[in-house]
Amino acid sequence: MITGTLERLETERMVLERLRPEHASEQLRLLLDPRVWTTLWSGGERPTEGEVLDRLAAKVEHWDRHGFGQWLLRDRETGEMVGRGGLQHTYTAGLNDIEAGWAIVPERWGQGLATELAHAVVQAGFDQLGLLEIVAFTLPDNRASRRVMDKAGFQYERDIVHAGLPHVLYRRRRGLC
Repeated sequence: MITGTLERLETERMVLERLRPEHASEQLRLLLDPRVWTTLWSGGERPTEGEVLDRLAAKVEHWDRHGFGQWLLRDRETGEMVGRGGLQHTYTAGLNDIEAGWAIVPERWGQGLATELAHAVVQAGFDQLGLLEIVAFTLPDNRASRRVMDKAGFQYERDIVHAGLPHVLYRRRRGLC
């Protein structure tokens, strides 16, 4: 169950707030951690601070343009940043889709936060945005992310190439699962 507006949602254990420029230091800490960037960044090389900040600016602009996007995730009890995730437009496998994505700080891996977020993302996408379907994709060997997709009701669709690398594409349709 989620409560709030798209700009600020609450789940059982997290507060999801619209990603903003002032979140730069927290995003750098998250996305420059090698345990995280190796699952998210194409090309196999560590991103630079400038690249992370450019992506943050693009995600802020996505909110301005579309009225939804990625959130900074905070622990409800402590206020500590625990990740980033949400919905965004994507072009992959020759299609324009809305993608669900997530990245959790490694210290909190295995606690179900990504699954909790994925359920909130699906609910917000279908209930508040009226989407008919949402995609998610990852590198084939990212078993943890694939488990999150399965638990959130996404169905494996096919293997694809994204950013020059093999990925697996999952899709969740409204009213299914």
